[in-house]
Amino acid sequence: MTPHVIVAGASAGGVEALRAMVAGLPADLPAAVLIVLHVPRTSPSALPAILSRAGKLPAHTARDGETLEHGHIYVAPADHHLLVLDHRLRLSRGPSENGHRPAIDPLFRSAARALGPRVVGVVLSGARDDGAAGLGTIAQRGGQCVVQEPDDALHASMPRAAMERVRVDAVASAAAMGEVLTKMVKAAAERLTAGDDESRPLLDGEIAMSELADLTSEDLALEPAGYGCPSCGGSLFEISDQPVPRYRCRVGHAWSPQSLLDEQAVALEGALWMALRALEDKASLSRRMAESGRRRHVGTEAQYTSSADEADRAASLIRDLIGRIGSTATEEAAIVPGLMPGDRDE
Repeated sequence: MTPHVIVAGASAGGVEALRAMVAGLPADLPAAVLIVLHVPRTSPSALPAILSRAGKLPAHTARDGETLEHGHIYVAPADHHLLVLDHRLRLSRGPSENGHRPAIDPLFRSAARALGPRVVGVVLSGARDDGAAGLGTIAQRGGQCVVQEPDDALHASMPRAAMERVRVDAVASAAAMGEVLTKMVKAAAERLTAGDDESRPLLDGEIAMSELADLTSEDLALEPAGYGCPSCGGSLFEISDQPVPRYRCRVGHAWSPQSLLDEQAVALEGALWMALRALEDKASLSRRMAESGRRRHVGTEAQYTSSADEADRAASLIRDLIGRIGSTATEEAAIVPGLMPGDRDE
């Protein structure tokens, strides 16, 4: 029997949301539940144990090649994307998306391609706009889309971004999510179509890249975007299959608009700090040279003093700029409450 699946993605604040969601799922749920939570790449996740204690369904870390079973929760392991291929689970160390591995969008895309209208996608608490693009693919392929009520989420950015870009089927609090999902799955009628196939070559290509296939963004016939990839520095290509474009570099790192903006802000602040350090070095060296010239009476004191003063003025301007722009990196750099520190992946 072709399975139904619930695919859920969460980030900052997601442990609480996931715990509340699975608490409302019945033991006889006629669907498998696949979960991606952004976690550090170097630490094992405690999420399966947390979810097993929270509800009636057993949860465990997904294993490569597993067959999907109703009434089971599969959690993406650290440093691996979780994919659905031919009704089996596939773990991959493919290119990061929005700086994360595991990432939400690869799971959503692969489930949509494999199971079409038998998929229910869920976006829960998190920063930035992760999951919105993948949820759009689920909608295109005939699946159903559910979003956590933004006011109920500890971090509302992900739910809000999904609602702005996708026509969702339901919005619910985390506590009510289990009942909503159960009704959706049990009431799901057999649908013969998996949606519009026009995007199938691109969808196939993106999933292949997530599997580390010998494929580049040029092979997907994408247009250059003119931006650099924050992960590797390569050129980004624009993917415009949805209302809001997203981006991939040649080797497959993928970025949503908000994540790309945030990473550019981090790079900008880093560049400003480097410039400030260089100016402080220049001012210090110039003062030493001025003092040396004064002691030796060689007439260079005024020249080097002027150089130091200019460096001080420029450094003051950069300090003011850093103070005004602040760090525009989002909450994604914070601790995932209830799980472990170091949520942000490099």
